[in-house]
Amino acid sequence: MTTAASHPAIQEVDYPTSDGKPMAETDVHRNLMVRLIQKLDAQFAADPDVYVTGNLLLYYEQGNKRKHVSPDVFFVRGVPKRLRDYYLMWEEGLGPQVVIELSSASTSREDQTHKFELYRDVLKVQEYFLFDPRQEYLKPPLKGYRLEAGTYRAILPVEGRLPSMELHLHFEAAGEDLKLWNPATRTHLLFPAEAARIREQQALEVAASEREQRKALEDENAMLREMLAKLRVDPTGPDELAP
Repeated sequence: MTTAASHPAIQEVDYPTSDGKPMAETDVHRNLMVRLIQKLDAQFAADPDVYVTGNLLLYYEQGNKRKHVSPDVFFVRGVPKRLRDYYLMWEEGLGPQVVIELSSASTSREDQTHKFELYRDVLKVQEYFLFDPRQEYLKPPLKGYRLEAGTYRAILPVEGRLPSMELHLHFEAAGEDLKLWNPATRTHLLFPAEAARIREQQALEVAASEREQRKALEDENAMLREMLAKLRVDPTGPDELAP
């Protein structure tokens, strides 16, 4: 008597939420990473299917908890905007379209070899940007690559900035800062706290202008009331009182 061969059940894997490495090389790298994530998150806040994160473990081979990478910043269009403990590519169905690595002398080899090949050949990241805020090894300190026919080709600058076709934004190196330029509005993206302060200041200026306009209107109305009161007292006017 023969029986059908039983198939082994897929073993559950406990995917770690941390790789035990520090969040960033330096305070400069960490602060810049946080600013970039918050600016991009604010820029795409209205789109429920855009996910922006960073320093999050991304697993790319089901069942293998060693196959992971933790980009400084990555952007995915086409998955729900929600909080995650880690990113499982086979469950999400999509990998990042854009990755930003804030590089340093100690990470330069990995950023330009292992991660470069991983993003290009395995994850198929459409755009890969490298920024060296300390200007320790990258010349120039900002470089970008776009996936074309299976290979990464350097993104050429436009007005000194590197354009991202995926984000519809341009990257601009400014000392230790990496700014984001919106070519549609001809403005830089602001840190959310900066944008809130500007909105508050604009609201105060509008309120002050409205108060001035109301005061001018009240003064004009008071003058008109005074003139009407004088006419009621002497309706003939000063010229007709003379003999």
